[in-house]
Amino acid sequence: MKQAKKVKLGISIGDLNGIGSEIALKTFDDSRMLDFCTPVIFASAKVITFLKKHYKLSLNFQGIDHPSKAIDGKINVMNVWKEGVNIKFGEEDAKIGEYAFKSLQAATQALKKDEIDVLVTAPIHKHSIQSADFNFPGHTDYLAKELEGESLMFMITDTLKIGLFTDHVALKDIASTITPELIKKKLEIIQHTLKQDFRIQKPKIAVLGINPHSGDQGVIGKEDENTLKPTLQELRDKGDLVFGPFSADSFFGTKNYVNFDAIVASYHDQGLIPFKTLSFGNGVNFTAGLSKVRTSPDHGTAFEIAGTNSANINSFKEAVFRAIEIFNCREEYKELTRNPLKKQGKKI
Repeated sequence: MKQAKKVKLGISIGDLNGIGSEIALKTFDDSRMLDFCTPVIFASAKVITFLKKHYKLSLNFQGIDHPSKAIDGKINVMNVWKEGVNIKFGEEDAKIGEYAFKSLQAATQALKKDEIDVLVTAPIHKHSIQSADFNFPGHTDYLAKELEGESLMFMITDTLKIGLFTDHVALKDIASTITPELIKKKLEIIQHTLKQDFRIQKPKIAVLGINPHSGDQGVIGKEDENTLKPTLQELRDKGDLVFGPFSADSFFGTKNYVNFDAIVASYHDQGLIPFKTLSFGNGVNFTAGLSKVRTSPDHGTAFEIAGTNSANINSFKEAVFRAIEIFNCREEYKELTRNPLKKQGKKI
């Protein structure tokens, strides 16, 4: 069997006043991680030197001026800026937000040019990063603009995968946002990503209702009856294995989720509260539907513990492994679909 190549893994450094830099550097302070990928951290050698000293890490790194100069077996730091940065852990700072965007922008451009294979993003502070150049609710929307495809927030573990019809949308706008067209588009993305990125050939998907108790046949809102149910029936009539809408309040407590390859929630908290309750610290945020692979940990900047040397690296490490796995699955899928009559063993 052809051996998978070592993946060149880009890392955007996130908000330097948060825990992103700590979890990224601690992940690769374990030299065994370099057996799986070649990391390229988009920041600056000066910043990484400061952080290495602050967190008392033993990692060795080399500064580079282009991703093509990254060396396997080493931690590579792409110098996106040269000046010093005034880091004040735990504080919201628009200037620090500018550096978070510089890192993300440089990493995204490298991803678009195939100078890196995948991108793992450390957490940003959604308010600090706002500017004329970054006017988005978060990473997902920015990457949807920069990369080909339709983005979808997909929270994943080995046993639980939750997608969203709407992500960073105000609660008052959710019902009007979920249209038959949106439902079909999001379910198509999830079906494709389960096949392409997770090797699930005939995915079985559960859909949670929009209203409490899925509207109780129209007693608590009409959206489930008028929009969700007929659209799901139309998809089932075409042969798609989509089921629901299920009442969200009991779906996870009864462990019904184990019967499906993925679950789709109508809005952010409906999906992320159970996901983080069941998986916090081990889950990964994967942006499905794009032409490139991007993952991130399942948490934010955690200003309350930033700089204290106490952040848990598990979710970031999982994001690294997941990015590598998904990249390799996608390469395999491309090969298989490029050669649908792939050579099979001789019959005797």
